[in-house]
Amino acid sequence: MTRAPAVDLHRPKVEYFNIDELTNIDPKGFVRQVERYHVEPWGLYMARTSDHPEFHYIESWLLPTVSIRATVFHFTPAHLRDQDYYIDIGTFMQVGPKQWKSVDHYLDLVVRQGREVELLDVDELLAAHSAGYLTLTEAQDAIRSATATIDGIAAHGHNFEAWLASKDIKLSWM
Repeated sequence: MTRAPAVDLHRPKVEYFNIDELTNIDPKGFVRQVERYHVEPWGLYMARTSDHPEFHYIESWLLPTVSIRATVFHFTPAHLRDQDYYIDIGTFMQVGPKQWKSVDHYLDLVVRQGREVELLDVDELLAAHSAGYLTLTEAQDAIRSATATIDGIAAHGHNFEAWLASKDIKLSWM
């Protein structure tokens, strides 16, 4: 009998985005300098450098009304990936006049424009719920958000930004 790989069980990843300070406090508590924040009625844009071995720059939009964080990673040439957008499912909110917070709810989507959307980390969501890290309602909301996003993107020819435009959300990237 084969064994399923072990799940990386962890509490939800929480990040803070401080617009005035131009900082992003990552889930491990590291304070990262941000080059640019931009606020729109539908969300918060962040762009910053990264010291990650696989990518050197990150751009993200926190989009509370659709419960997603859309990210474009600028990969190093040795670590290019077949993806256009990486989407985290969770809760994203403004928590102060110039501060935002994200709470990752484990499910992720990889969008390949015009082709497909891949759902990742269902095992992490189920393990987190089983461990009491997410309530049943939070887990159900994550599944609803992920499936609505997948369905919406698919209904728009697997075009992520066309789906968002149908919701009056227009993203801009560097």
